[in-house]
Amino acid sequence: MIEQLFGGIEGGGTKFVCVVGTSPDDIRAETRFPTTDPQATIQKALDFFRYQMEERGTLVAVGVASFGPVDLKPRSPTYGHITTTPKPGWANVDILGQISRGLGVKTAFELDVNAAAFAEWRWGAGQGLGSLVYLTVGTGIGGGAVVGGRVVHGLVHPEMGHLLIPHDRTADPFPGSCPYHGDCLEGLATGLALEQRWGRRAEELPPDHPAWELEAGYLATGLVNLILALSPERIILGGGVMGQSQLFPMIRERVQQLLAGYVGSPALLGQIDNYIVPPLLGDRAGVLGAIAMAAEA
Repeated sequence: MIEQLFGGIEGGGTKFVCVVGTSPDDIRAETRFPTTDPQATIQKALDFFRYQMEERGTLVAVGVASFGPVDLKPRSPTYGHITTTPKPGWANVDILGQISRGLGVKTAFELDVNAAAFAEWRWGAGQGLGSLVYLTVGTGIGGGAVVGGRVVHGLVHPEMGHLLIPHDRTADPFPGSCPYHGDCLEGLATGLALEQRWGRRAEELPPDHPAWELEAGYLATGLVNLILALSPERIILGGGVMGQSQLFPMIRERVQQLLAGYVGSPALLGQIDNYIVPPLLGDRAGVLGAIAMAAEA
């Protein structure tokens, strides 16, 4: 019997991760390399998979989980493209088409954080649930939602990092780092915003620094908006900034304060430690989601 293997690509703004396997416990090959210009970066991914196919046989399908914004509508003339990204050189790049034509196998396409959400639902912190929200807080902020086993799409895809939230300029005069909206959630709460506001990288700030109280407040405000709009059964917070373990209890407490008892679920009252949680799949969620999407294809 021919073994069925899948390929996964997590195309991030700073690095690409490519794997071959079937699940978190069955990764046969992996490579990582910096995201440079589109031609060179995509070529490295193609070279990796071509070598793996020579060694292991043709892959059943390859999933591509890309940084965004992206066009996810199959009937659109720009399906599979990265669209209005501010990353130099990457706007309007047909990433899926180049992978599909270069490998000649079935492909699946998804926003990177949507893929991560799907992987956490299938294999990670969201197993057994009907719905979840996955939010990553790092260089940028992105979020994906899974409802009934399906990733939420719509007009385009959710842009949870660009929620507009209250900004008290007296308490925080920082104008925000988002090139589109200034002081949206991403503009106020990413690692980049932390560094620009305080002059030090997030990992260099001590746990008792006032940065974290401000950060927890912004993230909690964004989460409350998502809770009220989508009513997810769990919220998973990943990304480099969330490596600061002191943030989780601060965010949970602030979420409860902001909700003020209005949402009467036990998950948001006495069980909030199990409601707002870190990912089980860590920084592999995106590329594992790409494999899961490939299997769906």
